[in-house]
Amino acid sequence: MLTCKLLLCKLICMLANASSGMGVADHSKSTYLELQRKKVYRYVIFKIDEKKKEVVVEKTGGPAESYDDFTASLPENDCRYAVYDYDFVTSENCQKSKIFFIAWSPAVSRIRAKMLYATSKDRFRRELEGIHYEIQATDPTEMDLEVIQDRAN
Repeated sequence: MLTCKLLLCKLICMLANASSGMGVADHSKSTYLELQRKKVYRYVIFKIDEKKKEVVVEKTGGPAESYDDFTASLPENDCRYAVYDYDFVTSENCQKSKIFFIAWSPAVSRIRAKMLYATSKDRFRRELEGIHYEIQATDPTEMDLEVIQDRAN
């Protein structure tokens, strides 16, 4: 019984600490703006640096990289945030671009990581102006290219 109470207290403390959210590194904001405005990147993957208590850039993908390159860059067993700039041609033959925010939280990732990313997501997401769509994925099928295409059209 005492062990359950201790675990419950630890969980409550973790939730209280996590609910405050993480800060956002200036480099994270400027990298996103380079993707959005200058089209320097196709995607940016962000991770939470628990020691610095902020969201930082983990990886960027150049404009020529594919959606497969992007999905292959996400860890199989850990959470991440990502933005992906999806280019497409409309039925009227117009070139368009939509920016997707993806909250990647694989089912096999640690519970602590899932909680940390879930409680910090809204604050981080608000820092990124100009996002068109948001996807929360727990397995790769939830963010297949077909899902992106359907949302963009």
